[in-house]
Amino acid sequence: MKVTLASLSAPSAWEALGVTLPAFDVAAMREATLARPTWVHFGGGNIFRAFIAGLQQKLLNRGLVREGIIAADTFDVDNIRLIYGGYDNLTMSVTLNVDASIGCELIASVAEALVAQPSDADFSRLAAVFEAPSLQLASFTITEKGYALRGLDGQFSPVVLSDIENGPGAARHAMSIVTALLNRRYLAGGQPIAMVSMDNCSHNGEKLRGAVLDIARAWAEKGFVSGGFAAWVADEEKVSFPWSMIDKITPRPAKSVEEELTRRGIEGMGPVVTPRGTFLAPFVNAEKPQYLVVEDRFPNGRPPLEEAGVYMTDRDTVNRTERMKVTTCLNPLHTALAVYGCLLGYDLIADEMKDEDLVRLIRLIGYTEGLPVVTDPGILSPKAFIDEVVTERLPNPFMPDTPQRIATDTSQKIPIRFGETIKSYLADPARDPRQLTGVPLALAGWLRYLVGVDDKGAEMPLSADPMLAELREKLSGVTLGDPASVEGRLKPILGNPALFGVSLYEAGLADKVEGFLKEELAGPGAVRETLRKHLG
Repeated sequence: MKVTLASLSAPSAWEALGVTLPAFDVAAMREATLARPTWVHFGGGNIFRAFIAGLQQKLLNRGLVREGIIAADTFDVDNIRLIYGGYDNLTMSVTLNVDASIGCELIASVAEALVAQPSDADFSRLAAVFEAPSLQLASFTITEKGYALRGLDGQFSPVVLSDIENGPGAARHAMSIVTALLNRRYLAGGQPIAMVSMDNCSHNGEKLRGAVLDIARAWAEKGFVSGGFAAWVADEEKVSFPWSMIDKITPRPAKSVEEELTRRGIEGMGPVVTPRGTFLAPFVNAEKPQYLVVEDRFPNGRPPLEEAGVYMTDRDTVNRTERMKVTTCLNPLHTALAVYGCLLGYDLIADEMKDEDLVRLIRLIGYTEGLPVVTDPGILSPKAFIDEVVTERLPNPFMPDTPQRIATDTSQKIPIRFGETIKSYLADPARDPRQLTGVPLALAGWLRYLVGVDDKGAEMPLSADPMLAELREKLSGVTLGDPASVEGRLKPILGNPALFGVSLYEAGLADKVEGFLKEELAGPGAVRETLRKHLG
């Protein structure tokens, strides 16, 4: 069997392979979407294909909506051409259960897949979609760095400066492209729309709104767009930016899953690496637990997402739920496991959960230091959530998730995943950040990771990060076996609120982090010794 539209006409053959097919007329859905587009999604990666597209599939299966989602990608053209175009916009979604079984579903809710770049032929179609009065929402999973317009120095990056100078027709940054499309909607009558970030970052709607407004106002000053457009974007009765919290681990496609699908008789499941370096496959493997909490502000209507298991609520509840997950119950644990996993030679997060030192570390960060300052969101229990993470999700041996993947873009994650806990301690007169041990160990571990040498003394590759070159330059000269080489080099890093959410000097933690880092640089094996010393 092959993942193609034609193969949907053989449901019994798919059923024999243990694959669940869509329960709706795919051709009719695509015709309805062409005539009346309602939902565009930017960032067609794994979390979208396994989770968000799956939500719409549930609604289509039940006849609660008629239209599918239009997937768009501003970054990787080959994702659209090879993974979507090569498989008729279908995805094999593979659920990795704790009991070693897998569930397979063919996701068919993507009606179109378009390259979202003004230089591409697809762009005229995407512009027409944004001009359609029926369009209700544009959602995003473009990672936190996709919203960043500025560098570590607070200044616009070169690509953003180029976009501001050259206007909507030459936009290259994701936020510039989206702003250009919104301008097309404004010029076509200005029907309302919701712009919904579903990325795994704090106050994601606020980040999206701020970036779009910055571009819109800069273009208005240059005369590329009208002042009326900038005012329209700023009016949340016209263009809303709901906040959300998303949670589902979708690791890199695993060889074992590819082999199992092939064994069952499903052809063409091999992965591809695009010229932009994106590793993709026709299938997505993911854990079963999933959570999506969305602020219910959609000025042009919305799909009945609550019928697919989405929590539709108010901004305060979203904020509390997101804060619970991102600052305490999952994300900081993931980051701590990522940097120390790389240093200690691990290739799987699940294997790290057999390491008593690392389990002690994440339990200290989550239960002891984090839970006391987390506000209960009311819709999910923080204690129950972290229990599920620590006892079921992270140890799942059938989740092929790697510390190297989680270590990607760590500089963009640190200020929220650890900085918010530090801020909470600073804000509470009964608490003192200097009492923290797990959080500063995680921060020291990240700096030790950036040295690029593992705990055995061997060079190790570092995951992609927009600040990697700059941070590595500041740490130049820091050497394993020479703890004193740290002295005088950390102030520009530890004192930078953009990296940690606060100045670690003002928080009283800088000396502690520097001290832990020096201990971890004593020589081979020093990372392990430091963990045992402070966690024992």
